Amino acid sequence: MRTVILITSNGMGRAELPLQQTLLAKYLALLADESPLPEALCFYTEGVRLVAEGSPVLALLGQLEERGVDLVVCKTCLDYLGIGGQVRVGRVAGMPDILSAQMRADKVITL
Repeated sequence: MRTVILITSNGMGRAELPLQQTLLAKYLALLADESPLPEALCFYTEGVRLVAEGSPVLALLGQLEERGVDLVVCKTCLDYLGIGGQVRVGRVAGMPDILSAQMRADKVITL
């Protein structure tokens, strides 16, 4: 089953930022131990901050990318937030790439 996970905020859930990021770090660490892994993680809106310099989950995302998970990062969002030059993991792409990943998926999960 092809799974795509959409990450649309700078953490997980609705709480203070440190708690959101702690929860996401735990989620990603557990996800890295799963088999099969998701086909892609798509980052847009505030979620793009997670692939940029200073993100507390860069190492975890790098591990997932090394294991073949496609990290798709919204260029429009990066440009809007002014952090395009700070991307450290993933591939910068457009909304057509995010839509394509969703349409190929058997299951889409939004965090």
